[in-house]
Amino acid sequence: MTSPYHSYADLARQSIIYYLDQGQVMPCPDSLNGELKKKRGTFVCLKKGKQLRGCVGTIVPVRENLAQEIIQNSVNAATEDPRFSPVGKEEIPQLSFSVDVLSPLEKVQTKSDLDTKRFGLVVRGKSSQGVLLPDIEGVNSVDDQIKICKRKAGLENDEDLEYFRFSVQRYKSQL
Repeated sequence: MTSPYHSYADLARQSIIYYLDQGQVMPCPDSLNGELKKKRGTFVCLKKGKQLRGCVGTIVPVRENLAQEIIQNSVNAATEDPRFSPVGKEEIPQLSFSVDVLSPLEKVQTKSDLDTKRFGLVVRGKSSQGVLLPDIEGVNSVDDQIKICKRKAGLENDEDLEYFRFSVQRYKSQL
């Protein structure tokens, strides 16, 4: 599930630096290889030490390719996550970056189909949904995972809820 230091995390870092320097989103690289040409949902998370500093993503792809998905989600994680103030350029050397590339969503029927370490979760109600990535520190049970997703979506009861799981390939930077 987790790969060592990888160019996807470098792309995330460079996207944020470019945005902070230029005030605009970095253009997509001209030559894309293999996976970067594909359409995949991604989440980009920024941490300062062990503390989350921003995390934004797409559970299904909304851009032309994975590279564009990483670039835009990186900028959004640094500047648009409503839980945090925007990242300043002086913080970049202190940040670690992770890029999660998501598998397609799979509908699940029972809790036994879930595993907090292996699968992320989407809980969907009539008008909202909550998302939680897999292997999050402090999320120790499937019940915790469901509860957090429901809280994120503002869902109170279990009526008409749909549950979807997904796996990720996680790419991290080294600090």
